[in-house]
Amino acid sequence: MINKRFLGKNDLILLLSMIALGVLLLLLVRLKSTDGTMVVVTIDGSEYGRYDLSEDQSFVIEVDAGYNTLVIENGECFLEDADCPDKLCVKQGRISKAGQSIICLPHRVVVSVVGDLTEFDAIAQ
Repeated sequence: MINKRFLGKNDLILLLSMIALGVLLLLLVRLKSTDGTMVVVTIDGSEYGRYDLSEDQSFVIEVDAGYNTLVIENGECFLEDADCPDKLCVKQGRISKAGQSIICLPHRVVVSVVGDLTEFDAIAQ
């Protein structure tokens, strides 16, 4: 005789435990992420500039291969326009949390949000 029951009691408990653990980990990651305070722009690995995330501004980042238009408003930043072929950097959207970044590979531009410099992730000795 073939058992037609796919999920037993223990299988259901394991499945619900895994879902609860996933939700808990997601909440912990969301709560731990902090709002950034500065935007750091690097071109080909060299720092181009640092900008305050609380000050609304817009400017063009010019490189040999073209340009990117960076906009900072309402505590968020995004690349509004670029002349790269695929425009994936423009499609990445808005960022505001420390550790998030927007990357334009054709222009070698990286826009990163950094947090408060008084916080430490780890202490090395």
